Amino acid sequence: MDTRVNPVRSRLERVRQTMTEAGVQALLVPSADPHLSEYLPPRWAGREWLSGFTGSMATLVVTPTGAALFADSRYWEQADRQLLGSGIDLVRIPSTAASHHVDWIVDQLQPGASVSVDAQVLGLAAAKQLASALDSAGLKLQTDRDLLEAAWPQRPAPPTAAIFAHHPPHASAPRSQRLQQIRLAMAAQGASHHFVSSVDDIAWITNLRGADVAYNPVFLAHLLVGPSRATLFVGAGKVPADLAQQLAADGFDLADYAQAGPALAALDSASSLLVDPRRITLGFRQQVPDGVKVVEATNPSTLAKSRKGAVEAEFIREAMAQDGAAMCAFYAGFEAALARGERLSELDVDERLSAERAKRPGFMGLSFSTIAGFNANGALPHYRAMPDAFAWIEGDGLLLIDSGGQYLGGTTDITRVWPIGQVSTAQKRDYTLVLKGTLALSRTRFPRATLSPMLDAIARAPLWQHGLDYGHGTGHGVGYFLNVHEGPQSLSKAQPEPQMAMEPGMVTSIEPGLYRPGQWGIRIENLVLNRAVETAEGGVFGDFLEFETLTLCPIDTRCIDLALMRADEIDWLNGYHAGVRARLAPLLSGDALAWLNHRTQAL
Repeated sequence: MDTRVNPVRSRLERVRQTMTEAGVQALLVPSADPHLSEYLPPRWAGREWLSGFTGSMATLVVTPTGAALFADSRYWEQADRQLLGSGIDLVRIPSTAASHHVDWIVDQLQPGASVSVDAQVLGLAAAKQLASALDSAGLKLQTDRDLLEAAWPQRPAPPTAAIFAHHPPHASAPRSQRLQQIRLAMAAQGASHHFVSSVDDIAWITNLRGADVAYNPVFLAHLLVGPSRATLFVGAGKVPADLAQQLAADGFDLADYAQAGPALAALDSASSLLVDPRRITLGFRQQVPDGVKVVEATNPSTLAKSRKGAVEAEFIREAMAQDGAAMCAFYAGFEAALARGERLSELDVDERLSAERAKRPGFMGLSFSTIAGFNANGALPHYRAMPDAFAWIEGDGLLLIDSGGQYLGGTTDITRVWPIGQVSTAQKRDYTLVLKGTLALSRTRFPRATLSPMLDAIARAPLWQHGLDYGHGTGHGVGYFLNVHEGPQSLSKAQPEPQMAMEPGMVTSIEPGLYRPGQWGIRIENLVLNRAVETAEGGVFGDFLEFETLTLCPIDTRCIDLALMRADEIDWLNGYHAGVRARLAPLLSGDALAWLNHRTQAL
């Protein structure tokens, strides 16, 4: 690539011109939209447009003479490649929660300089931290303009996909009941009103789904819950007339998407408003009149939707079985094709696996873009094969496949690693240590309300013993036909906070990994369900939880170094495979069934 004509350079120059006109010395561009979503509609993918970096998480800062992108270890190799010739420096940070970009800004600017960030995409909690740090350094914060607007020609319009209902029996509770549940939580906080911007919370409360965000069945909207009615602010024409009538009967009024801010501004001084500072932008907070009492707390729906009920859990188990059957059918065909000498690539993995999922009942789409990385590409945790950059699956090595589906009855996310040709002793060692981490946490019992980050080390311990580690979290919450990433729980090195407590019904991933840049990557991921367990002490020491492993797909045993496995670990794996075989065999036939039986043989 001729770096002299990198389009990012011309975009940076246009943005710098708008900065000069606005009297601004630094522009902060977060990866965010007005809903603080992880995955963004194209209109708000400003950081990607301006930097050329396509990873889902990063922060960009532009000054008159420089620019820096701040990304964690999941994206370092990708960012090095995509930033080449752009004039943007990569700053490696330890985690997405790091505030290195603020320190960088302070180092770059002189006291009295101004820093601009669009309040409409800046989280309230992040805004408070940023304002405090800049004020201490004598810098000014401007939040009243979107400086990208003038510099971004042909900026995409907001999405217009239609909204649809998530119907019973998969929707296990009526929206009127969920609305009442929210009002009870509001009353407990002393709030008369509650403003919600996070799109998965809104989808859960309303029993609605959409297609405004790739891979996530959500739609762009804001919700203001009042004492007697709730108002859903959504784009014109997105809600069909018959669905609008059903919503009205259930206590929801519709208003234009752009009216959310004015509705907040119209609240009277007798109101008390509940907002989640991590799930509302500064721009909306600034709309609230000074006389209104503001209560800051986690959205009640965030905890409520994380705790799947018995009906939902049963549908999730069925979705896992259908997903597992699709995986078996794919792997059987894939291995047969390789054995016949067909030349296959990472792109073929995505195409063939997606086709098998599409055949399963209740399938609605993928839950994220399939990660199929062979050898060195597997060492990139968020790698995605593209038509102009992919690897052929040939020779010897390891193939990592991280994929998932959206089903009417649940959301799946699974990672497996498969041997191609001969596997080295070093690869087997790495694979087995990662597997031991997956098993260690999967078998753990713990007191109810344990703060989820406290469990993270259990999965890392087998790796730590050998001086090894991985740069991402061990696990994330998973939605119910919703976002594949949800909270409040997080199995990670995050600072434990009260809302992260583990409760019955939560679905979480367990996915330790090990990555050797330029060589191979390993990650073994299952989804698990928190469930109550009786202990020998009969509750004397409180209630305890354990994990039910939900994911149903063989874990390849050809990569295991049995000398590193204990007898109890082998017993667990044999028991897991027996259960997988029993659950999936009725859904399979022919080559796929034969493959399942072969890959689930006991060690």
